[in-house]
Amino acid sequence: MFDQPAALSPRLASRTEEGMSTAEYAIGTVGACGFAGLLYKLLTSEFGQNLLENVLDKVLDLLPF
Repeated sequence: MFDQPAALSPRLASRTEEGMSTAEYAIGTVGACGFAGLLYKLLTSEFGQNLLENVLDKVLDLLPF
């Protein structure tokens, strides 16, 4: 996929930057779990419940039936 310069050693030429390493997966997983936790706390609070109720009421008002 990536063009490697001819001057690189065979070991370096065979390495690519495709995909994620284990550390990147771990950081991505922790970030996703943290974001999910924040969303859960927000949407289960009284403010979040009111927000969802208001949004759903507005959506139902837009429907033709």
